[in-house]
Amino acid sequence: MNEVTLFRNFGNKHGLLLAVLEESAAFTNLGESLVQRATPPGDVYQALKDYASDSLHALERVPELVRSVVGEADQFPAENRRALGRGLTEANRYVAQYLATVIQQGDFNTYLPAEKLASLLNGMILGYAVIEFTSEFHQLWESRDDFLENLVELFLHGAMTATTHIERKVIPKEVADLPPALVHEILRQARKSGVQDYAIAYVLFAAGLSATEIVNLQRNHQIYDSHGHFLQITIPGVVRQVPVNQWILGKRYGSYMDNPLTKWLKSRKDNYAAMFINTVGEPITESEVLEYWQAWTQALLTPQGQIPEIDQAQHTWRVEMLMRGMSLENLSIITACDRTQLQPYAHRAKEKAALEQATRLDQKPC
Repeated sequence: MNEVTLFRNFGNKHGLLLAVLEESAAFTNLGESLVQRATPPGDVYQALKDYASDSLHALERVPELVRSVVGEADQFPAENRRALGRGLTEANRYVAQYLATVIQQGDFNTYLPAEKLASLLNGMILGYAVIEFTSEFHQLWESRDDFLENLVELFLHGAMTATTHIERKVIPKEVADLPPALVHEILRQARKSGVQDYAIAYVLFAAGLSATEIVNLQRNHQIYDSHGHFLQITIPGVVRQVPVNQWILGKRYGSYMDNPLTKWLKSRKDNYAAMFINTVGEPITESEVLEYWQAWTQALLTPQGQIPEIDQAQHTWRVEMLMRGMSLENLSIITACDRTQLQPYAHRAKEKAALEQATRLDQKPC
């Protein structure tokens, strides 16, 4: 339409903006789609992240509108401000409805009502958009996805807490992965101690299992062929599969079908179900696994001058997986840990990658 028709219908640009605010149902539709995901509750983390991401996409399609709202808000007539407020309130109502439902169905504890949580969530989404559209070169977050992940983590583990997961939530104060030379020496010492010792050490470093997970392994918990080797972990509340890597910190330990673990199981002449057994044929205990570890590492020290601890094998494997390109989301799946638990490993992987890059640069002349 021409300019005359535009102004005859809307009066001025504020009238046009008012019509847009009143007619647009974009955020209401986003809120409605979120509510539909509440029954059954499903993956709350993914639902909230999708909602936040979709909301940002909606705002990113109209950056000029966001800038106008920020820069000219003091010039808006009262009806424009009321229309904007009604739109935000309506979108907020749907998000609050979703949160109220998952709080009840998912057995979440929270010290804030759903309406307040929804307001904070939408406020931070809008705040992100305002900062991104009106400023440059800030260092508030690494990327869009970094903002989204941390936003949802804040809600799920700050304002909201899943009571069923509190007991098993363990976040290491410090990630202490082991250097390659020390890992290969531990594996060499384990190999000298016997076929089963070597297999246990291999599983520690090739699959990142804890002592608890190792003692619960059964012989039928392994799946392997020429394309892959996996272990099924079955401890109370958790059933998952993990890969058994043939490469450990740059050195190959056999193949998927011929490695320390498969050799141990093929050497067995008994009918016991446990994957690892003691001298009387009973499933090995956690204390016995620890004794094995102490035997392999008794003459070894970490770069910090400490005796290696068995938990450091798991630290080493998780950092290596991230260093080799595994995403935090996929590592979360195969470890049954949430992103908050894995963040220290991600930080350590980034630290190692930075050090490696700095070393490579130092080897090149300017």
